[in-house]
Amino acid sequence: MRLRALVLAATTLATALVAPGQASAAWSLTTAQRRAYLAHYAPVLLKRGDENDGKAGRDWITNFDFDRDGDYATNRANWRDVPAHVAGGHPGWRIRPTLYTALLEFTEGGSKSLVLLYHVYNAADKDGREIHDWERVEIVVRGVTGTPGGAGESFANATVTHHKDHVMRRASDPDVRFLGSHLLLWQADESDFDLPSAGPHAHELRYVTDPWATIAGRMASGAKAEVHISGADDARNVHYAFVPGGAADAVAAFGAVPLTPSAASRVDNGTKVAWPQVKRLTYELQDLADIVPSHWSGSAWQRHWLADDVVDVRFETPALGIGTGVQRFHNRSRDNAASDLTDGREGYLSKAWFFGAYSAELDEDTPSGSDDFGGFAGTGVDSAGRTRGAVSGDPASHGAYWRQHEYFVHDGGLDDARSRERGTWLAPGWHLPVNGGFDGRWQPLFDDLP
Repeated sequence: MRLRALVLAATTLATALVAPGQASAAWSLTTAQRRAYLAHYAPVLLKRGDENDGKAGRDWITNFDFDRDGDYATNRANWRDVPAHVAGGHPGWRIRPTLYTALLEFTEGGSKSLVLLYHVYNAADKDGREIHDWERVEIVVRGVTGTPGGAGESFANATVTHHKDHVMRRASDPDVRFLGSHLLLWQADESDFDLPSAGPHAHELRYVTDPWATIAGRMASGAKAEVHISGADDARNVHYAFVPGGAADAVAAFGAVPLTPSAASRVDNGTKVAWPQVKRLTYELQDLADIVPSHWSGSAWQRHWLADDVVDVRFETPALGIGTGVQRFHNRSRDNAASDLTDGREGYLSKAWFFGAYSAELDEDTPSGSDDFGGFAGTGVDSAGRTRGAVSGDPASHGAYWRQHEYFVHDGGLDDARSRERGTWLAPGWHLPVNGGFDGRWQPLFDDLP
């Protein structure tokens, strides 16, 4: 279903757009290197399941087109029937745990950095009552040399979604743990508030706070499968481990294997199991860019989305079969099994994280969403006090449209002031090869698998 990207960048224009501090003729990563970086830093997801009472398999992460009908609006209804697939039904389905990714590569002052986006897709949420749960992981890497993990390279900071909040941590924070280079995260099951306390629920992500050596020791001894997580005092159950299939070190550490219908936890979210009972599964990486065209007004968007939430983007370079100029995207989730056709969820281009324009938080106990950055409106300023329009030279874009390659890169610090974040709006032309840049939100990196 992929529409291959078309990238047109004239050398004369590229030279004119070189920002201060950027070197012309800067080097760029190859496609193979970009894939390698995404695999090298791909997170490990330790997940709680809630699969008793006939819900086997419901807490698998999945690919968008698991049911192979090419229709996102049927996903919630079909996902509720995953237990039938586990039992041998729906032989045409192909459920492949997948994280949808994008790599942004930019050069500042002669040093190369990356923003790595990983979207964890769940086809149904809150006990199957809602559709398209959008959980994302963002990782910033500094000092990139071309060899993942090379000398001088550093994991700078990460942000995960927690319902409406964007919870940020730096590598130096004590509650950030890794398996090698892989950030350790915990994810709640799909259920709503059905535990004794209104704790983590509905697929929210948390940082694992136990060191990997502790987890590995528990795995080796056959101890209870549980981990401590950020924002909570007690340990939380683990029923699944989803491991990047392209990372040999992580696969070996868990003994992870591809998903088969038999790999369902089948236990209640309150049930404690031993580590040998945890289902250890690989996931693959695919592209956010594969999904973006489904929102575009020039595509068959009505099949997947509704018209009452739109985002306009001014395209500077053609990509994904989309031409230049202001392009409209439809983003209200469509659910053919709902009486009103929607639960109000939004698609990619209505998400602040797609443009980096979110307010970073530390507290993950009470979802608030109270500090709206205001990036789209043009009120959100970076560390230098600049709005996106001031940086792009297009103040008319404020509140009207995004520019295709606008992105705010958080530097890991926090600013509690409203409409101000620590970091920078990337300068015009950052994405061009002559400036050592690449904007993977609009350009696929991975081959589609059959």
